[in-house]
Amino acid sequence: MTALSSFSALVNRGLAAIAGLALVAMMVFTAGDVLLRSLGRPVAGSFEVIGWLSAAAMALALGYVQLHRGHVAMTLVSDRLKGRAAALLEVVNSALALALFGAAAFYIVRYGSTLQASGSLSETLKVIVYPWVYVLGLGFAGLALALLIDLLQGLQRLLRGTD
Repeated sequence: MTALSSFSALVNRGLAAIAGLALVAMMVFTAGDVLLRSLGRPVAGSFEVIGWLSAAAMALALGYVQLHRGHVAMTLVSDRLKGRAAALLEVVNSALALALFGAAAFYIVRYGSTLQASGSLSETLKVIVYPWVYVLGLGFAGLALALLIDLLQGLQRLLRGTD
């Protein structure tokens, strides 16, 4: 499983790096738009572009945050459990989260392919939007991969744990 864990870490670090680039691009784009607005020359479609970049940054960082346990967690019950009971709760939680975010990744990519097939364009800039939807699907797939690692690690603890 260490190979899968290493692969997940590599993939999610790469996605997080791209998320960081999206944040920098969003900052530069916003600053440029503010500067140009002050000169009476606003950038057309700036809200669309900033929205796409912020969605990409959020989605691409999800798996990396999961690897580092950075998401908000309710531990009222899990902090009181030990051994197999704690491992079982972790397995159930990881399985449910994996099912949810795996399905989300699947349906987001499916939606992207629908947009691609229909030739859907953005409202203001009239450019294709499906690549951005695929980026979101990729981010959710990275999260699902991190959750799969959590599930497998929880199963290991459950199988070797003692009460």
